[in-house]
Amino acid sequence: MKKLVLAFFFTISLFASGQSLYIKSYGNKKEKAIIFIHGGPSGNSTLFESTTAQKLADLGFYVIIYDRRGEGRSADPEAKITYAEAFEDLNTIYTKYNLKTATLLAHSFGGLVATLYTEKYPQNVNNLILAGALFSQQETYDHILNSVTKIATAKKDTTQLAKINAIEKLNKNSAEYRKACFDVASENNYFKMPNPTEASKKLYNDYEASDFFKTNIRNKNAPLLFYKNEKQNNIDSRPSLNKIKKNGIPIYAIYGKEDGIFSSAQINSIKGIAGQNHFDLLDNCSHYLFVDQQNQFLRNIIKWLK
Repeated sequence: MKKLVLAFFFTISLFASGQSLYIKSYGNKKEKAIIFIHGGPSGNSTLFESTTAQKLADLGFYVIIYDRRGEGRSADPEAKITYAEAFEDLNTIYTKYNLKTATLLAHSFGGLVATLYTEKYPQNVNNLILAGALFSQQETYDHILNSVTKIATAKKDTTQLAKINAIEKLNKNSAEYRKACFDVASENNYFKMPNPTEASKKLYNDYEASDFFKTNIRNKNAPLLFYKNEKQNNIDSRPSLNKIKKNGIPIYAIYGKEDGIFSSAQINSIKGIAGQNHFDLLDNCSHYLFVDQQNQFLRNIIKWLK
């Protein structure tokens, strides 16, 4: 019997700073809670909210969407864009929704936020799901530059090779370096699924025609603030993940086989941490796996959490 699912929207104030946090919940609050943590810095939850939040709620979950302080729709000129602020935001959500525990569903940079939060507040997290999530930043940047170099060399693209050479001379702990690495990855279609399906094309098209796309706000200063104010700005979170697993919190990992920002060695390492039964690698799928292969993505969530 199909459940009647109600979506509730309200803005809450963070007591710590007095600023407003964009937050929306989908589904029945009596169901298992899932908090989606978006990418960035400078990201937002609009794509996930538009395409996937309600569908996940329809499957029997209480899905909470938010944009971190100073990012997306949670405008705050005083935000420092640090992990500490991100933890405060999450703790406020737990308090406001009277959550004792929740599953953290983390995408891209959100994986670092969720991992460090789980390590610090293990009592608040009953499952950690890494969905195309970062976990070893420098290894990701190295893979991007090495793989793009091979492509440019094969094409004899001297302009691209010169650009890569310039990137390699940048400070590796800088917003400029991070942006440059992801820019060349994007130029080489590392974030796009190779063969879009009719279902994925419809999801992307519907998103671009929606009000969510109109509020796809990107704070260009967020990465600069993050690298200025956060000491842990280029990390490998695998030691934290191993600690979390040792403490008995299940870790699940789902990645796209054609997500160009991760090497096969990285994928194998995260599979080793999560475990065979807690891991899936989706075919014809890149970075935005909850859109590229939505049905498979949702099936995994059900299998793991139900």
